[in-house]
Amino acid sequence: MPLSAYAAVLCSRTMLLMLALGFASGLPLALTAGTLQARLAAEGVDIVAIGWFALVGQPYTYKFLWSPLMDRYTPPFLGRRRGWLLLTQLALAGAIAFMGTLSAKDSIWLLGATALAVAFLSASQDIVFDALRADSLAPEERGAGAAVSVFGYRIAMLVSGAGALILADQWLGWEATYGLMAALMAIGMIATWLMIEPEPAGAPPETLADAVAKPLAEFFARNGAVALLALVVLYKLGDAFAGNLTTAFLLRGPGFSLTEVGAVNKGLGLAATIAGALAGGALMAGLRLYRALLLFGALQAVTNLGFMLLAGAGRDYALMVAVVGLENLAGGMGTAAYVALLMALCDRRFSATQYALLSALSAVGRVYVGPAAGYLVDTLDWAGFFLFTFAVALPGLVLLAVLRARIEALDAGR
Repeated sequence: MPLSAYAAVLCSRTMLLMLALGFASGLPLALTAGTLQARLAAEGVDIVAIGWFALVGQPYTYKFLWSPLMDRYTPPFLGRRRGWLLLTQLALAGAIAFMGTLSAKDSIWLLGATALAVAFLSASQDIVFDALRADSLAPEERGAGAAVSVFGYRIAMLVSGAGALILADQWLGWEATYGLMAALMAIGMIATWLMIEPEPAGAPPETLADAVAKPLAEFFARNGAVALLALVVLYKLGDAFAGNLTTAFLLRGPGFSLTEVGAVNKGLGLAATIAGALAGGALMAGLRLYRALLLFGALQAVTNLGFMLLAGAGRDYALMVAVVGLENLAGGMGTAAYVALLMALCDRRFSATQYALLSALSAVGRVYVGPAAGYLVDTLDWAGFFLFTFAVALPGLVLLAVLRARIEALDAGR
């Protein structure tokens, strides 16, 4: 696809709706994580209790457990994907608004239960959005769809993260701020209403047992199924290792200040990730899926070496800006291609269940590398650690090359 055709796809009605749905998907996350922690701290909640509140994010990890329900059952309006999406969005708006009315001092348990409910509903919305995106986009649209979804998701995290903190502190207070965040879910509801329900690729599962068993049976009946699952785990593993301790490295390694790290690693990093996702979607129009995965995966690995260079150079601000910018740019490009790969791996009859399982598997690297990363830094020092993150990215690229024919067949819709 030439870039002019890609630009037309990017500006199409479908992509604008994907942008809005990506925004709705990302909005609740900070409200049960960083923003909620800031609220609890500001209201004088004990630090131990604040630590326990981190557990409300567990539904995002285990969403595959109830995803078969959303493949098996169809709401009585709007269809299987749009119906579930609108239901979760309406429930999210109500739960987020209710969170704002609760006092952390007087209703700490009810606030925790409501935050858990918001996380559950948000994870459920993600299940259906991922399925809708996988079902709706043609192979040549997946790069653009992944890019605009990431863009909308990141902007929403900024709005409900830094934006909510500023609004609560300077103008609105917590109740009105959470009320505003609830109202912003209307963006997703409007997009859901305007979205076209994708045509079914076949009959949905007839029983709940089928909804659980058939997605697994279908996937493992494919040629190279285990190798494809290994690729899902390995492709972003080096990036996950490096990203897990980047902030700690910048503070404790070269010794940058909190302000410097916040401005560059969080501010510039977010902008570079968004730019990388959009650039990755654009480049995928010409490269197609396999070559995009290979190029962006190689860039992810190489840019990790920039932190090794920074570890040797010390407190060099210009180098820090360049390293963080390039690493996040490559990470955003890799994410666009990776999301397109997950979409390509889904059978449209079971896309809610299969995408939820694949995304849970992809989280293994992010969730479980933390302890290992700490031990590696202690053993190898910072320079050795970032060299290791480069090396651990290579097996995924080798496996990708082995699976080239399979990836190209997926990209062609076969």
